[in-house]
Amino acid sequence: MEVDKTLLELVHVGIELSTETDTTKLLEKILLAAKRLSNADGGTIYGVTEDKKLKFDTLFNDSMEMYMGGSSGKPIPFPAIPIFTDEGQVNTSALVAHSAAIQEVINIEDVYAVTEYDLSGPRNMDSKTGYHTQSVLCIPMTNHEGDLNGVLQLINAQDDDDKVMPFTPDVEKSIRALASLAAVALTNRQLIDSMENLFQSFTRLIAQAIDEKSPYTGGHCRRVPELTMMIADAVCRFEDGPLKDFDMTEEEKNELSIAGWLHDCGKIATPEYVMDKSKKLECVFDRIEMVKTRFEVAKRDIELEHLRKIAVASEQEKAQMQSSLQQALNQISDDYLFVEKANTGGEFMTPDDQQRIADIGQSRSVILNGESVPLLSEEEIYNLQVARGTLNTEERQVINRHMDITISMLESLPFPKHLQKVPEYAGGHHEKMDGTGYPKGLTRDEMSIPARMMAIADIFEALTASDRPYKPAKKISECLKIMGFMCKDQHIDPDLFEIFVKEKVYQQYADEFLADDQVDQVNWDNIPGFVY
Repeated sequence: MEVDKTLLELVHVGIELSTETDTTKLLEKILLAAKRLSNADGGTIYGVTEDKKLKFDTLFNDSMEMYMGGSSGKPIPFPAIPIFTDEGQVNTSALVAHSAAIQEVINIEDVYAVTEYDLSGPRNMDSKTGYHTQSVLCIPMTNHEGDLNGVLQLINAQDDDDKVMPFTPDVEKSIRALASLAAVALTNRQLIDSMENLFQSFTRLIAQAIDEKSPYTGGHCRRVPELTMMIADAVCRFEDGPLKDFDMTEEEKNELSIAGWLHDCGKIATPEYVMDKSKKLECVFDRIEMVKTRFEVAKRDIELEHLRKIAVASEQEKAQMQSSLQQALNQISDDYLFVEKANTGGEFMTPDDQQRIADIGQSRSVILNGESVPLLSEEEIYNLQVARGTLNTEERQVINRHMDITISMLESLPFPKHLQKVPEYAGGHHEKMDGTGYPKGLTRDEMSIPARMMAIADIFEALTASDRPYKPAKKISECLKIMGFMCKDQHIDPDLFEIFVKEKVYQQYADEFLADDQVDQVNWDNIPGFVY
């Protein structure tokens, strides 16, 4: 009957260990199962650190009413125990370290009678606490490769009358069987954790590579997931409005975080000269210098032309020609300054501005390398006439294509069940609630709440970014005003934006990422369409 009871307990423990996903709880369950099987008064389970030390994970002692580590919320105050000395020898001063070093079970019947091992540790502890340690069982846990991944130590086995007794051979055998089960479960958990850590590191590696690719958007791929999770936490704790019942598990938050880190992975295929285009005429270099040369040549030609005419003119005509020359030079200078300003892309170009660019380009030609060329080529006029920003239509399409590439890359990956929504979350941050966004033109109802969160995070990060070459960093109040208009225009989710403002997520983000001169006083009354 006792054998059947032990077997049932081991089966029960095996099932329980196979379903536990938290390493801390897993270790605690191993220890509790060992205490039940052995009827031990106390016990400790140790993990192994990278520097070959045994760290206390969970500690129980029924007689002393002691429960620390594990799920208790009480940290264990004892330092980790070195398995080896500084000289590389086995640390024989601690029984559990001795067992770990030789990877053998150590079963002590009476701590005060044995001389084979150094048991000064438990004896000294007894003198301080008044407890009496008698029997001790140490069992190392090793994985399939023979590497140590933990040690189980039990203290004072008890009979049915709670009288302290040695750990019997049958009990030792049962605990060894449990330790084998535990080692498998622990190894599996550690392998899963290490694979998840590797994947997390890989996603951050991709984000870092993209950030490093451009000196102007460095940090964007890191800041967006951080802000996305701030928004997610705020929405989960908000207890009012349409989203009051919305919540996310830690697993779902992790899925969203990964999507945040990978949201721009498609930019790895975007040419640097497009990503970094800070001027309208910039390609591999800023072609404004070539334009400037043509204007300088035009000035020279104007001067030479007038000087030739002045040389044969009367005195009365010379004065008029001199004035005409100055006017022509002033005009060409003004035209260049207008072109130079237009090249920055910092202001919206009106149709009149665009027409002036065309007129300037066609106003005259100059001779360079024996060829007659206009002040501005058709391609330069086309670029300079870009109404907003620095990218022309084709370059904008190249930039926008990063979303198609992102979705294609992510959908090609065999994400496990708990990460299936990563492509959807990452691929939706340029969509708009009215369906005018890209790449799929999704409407609000076609987007999940987490995907809508990331859209807000991407916009706010871009508005507040201080490393963009084509615009200065904006203050918080200005950014919220712009987003208020975007909300009114149905570009961002109004419910999420309300929480973003009311929970002051913008301030939380500012405290961590923004410069002091960007952080100003926010008056909610100045946010268009915002009601509180």
